[in-house]
Amino acid sequence: HSVSRISPNLAFVPACLPPDPVEVEELQHFVSNSKRLFVMTGAGISTESGIPDYRSEGVGLYARTDRRPIQHAEFVRSASARQRYWARNFVGWPQFSSHQPNTAHLVLRDWEKLGKLHWLVTQNVDALHTKAGSQRMTELHGCTHRVFCLACGDQILRSELQERFEALNPTWKAEAFGVAPDGDVFLTDEQVRNFQVPACSKCGGILKPDVTFFGDTVSREKVNFVHQRLAESDSMLVAGSSMQVYSGYRFALAAWEKQLPIAILNIGPTRLDHFASLKLNSRCGELLPLIV
Repeated sequence: HSVSRISPNLAFVPACLPPDPVEVEELQHFVSNSKRLFVMTGAGISTESGIPDYRSEGVGLYARTDRRPIQHAEFVRSASARQRYWARNFVGWPQFSSHQPNTAHLVLRDWEKLGKLHWLVTQNVDALHTKAGSQRMTELHGCTHRVFCLACGDQILRSELQERFEALNPTWKAEAFGVAPDGDVFLTDEQVRNFQVPACSKCGGILKPDVTFFGDTVSREKVNFVHQRLAESDSMLVAGSSMQVYSGYRFALAAWEKQLPIAILNIGPTRLDHFASLKLNSRCGELLPLIV
């Protein structure tokens, strides 16, 4: 019963109609017929936890601002780009890390416990599936709650890095203007100028969040692992993703080539609409709890 008591935060959720009873029945039929369901989630499952996405019409970051996420090459190449990234991330982290799973995350965790969900792949880096208790899961693009060194590979918790930031910048203060999908905030160049960024405590190398930035690629090992989990599955559900990014889309293509039935639950059009068995235009947290 704990699942139904969570109030969604709809500030970053596009407007949509309540679930159509016929659609609920169709998704129920789809899930009931599946024995080993492969689920892929995107930013649209976390918007109800108060985390904005990039692409949603009217409410996504791209619709509201001209901000674009940092590129991998820029982060690696430029100390000033890293300083800007980490300053914004430092200010945004307390709020971003406090977001909690919503009903949709908890439903998918329950499906796993019941043996219905074979494997979950999330494109999100917000750790909400982990917080919900999902275990049969791959974080396709990594997780902002971990940080690693580009030189020696040493990994630390993001919370530990926050303490190091605080120690290095005891008097640094900045007011944040709006939160972006990956936990950073809007700051001016003037605010960022004096922010100190620590190096790896083991080797002095560059610290980077354990996430795949735009322009970088997911490791071959991880891609192969997910393909293996998909090969063991008998159907695919996409929840809260327009599947515009190829790193996720390739698995839907593979499912389609294997002739697996594919259901999509997403507000607005997706890259898969033309070959999906079922397309539902509802909120994840509103429709998924209705499925038994």
